[in-house]
Amino acid sequence: MAIYALGEHEPVIHPDAYVHPDATVIGDVRIHAHASVWPQAVLRGDYGRIEVGARTSIQDGTVVHCTEVHPALIGEECVIGHNVHIEGATVADRCLIASGSVVLNGSVVETGAIVGAGAVVSFNGHVPARSMALGVPAKVREGYVVPDGAWQFAVDKYVANILTYRKDLRRVD
Repeated sequence: MAIYALGEHEPVIHPDAYVHPDATVIGDVRIHAHASVWPQAVLRGDYGRIEVGARTSIQDGTVVHCTEVHPALIGEECVIGHNVHIEGATVADRCLIASGSVVLNGSVVETGAIVGAGAVVSFNGHVPARSMALGVPAKVREGYVVPDGAWQFAVDKYVANILTYRKDLRRVD
């Protein structure tokens, strides 16, 4: 695995978490129990802290970075889709950040919210709890309320994937 200390900052990865061998984790990064980081994802905690909550999946090709001013904080039971970019933002518990979306510095995505595929949450943006933000720049879809547990199946599937990958993944070159 590509897990690197940077100066005095060394990643802290819970023993029940999973980091795929082709992911990269650098510096001040904390990955909690049953969280998973998938191929080609990069979590670079060089300027500040990155936190990934329990049972959260950081999927393939995602980049999570931070600044001296804004840590990147991702809550519990989140689904962070493929090729997402989170830069110094806060994502609360049980959020879905869909494939190809961008959440920028100082932004806050509140509990249970969705950032739709390809959306861009601009600097200091705000996505209220249980709402859906779509487009570039992302705008909250009025009148839509995300149902409780809307992507619990995806959270559970990625937690189950940890066991499968630990047991069955093998390199065949």
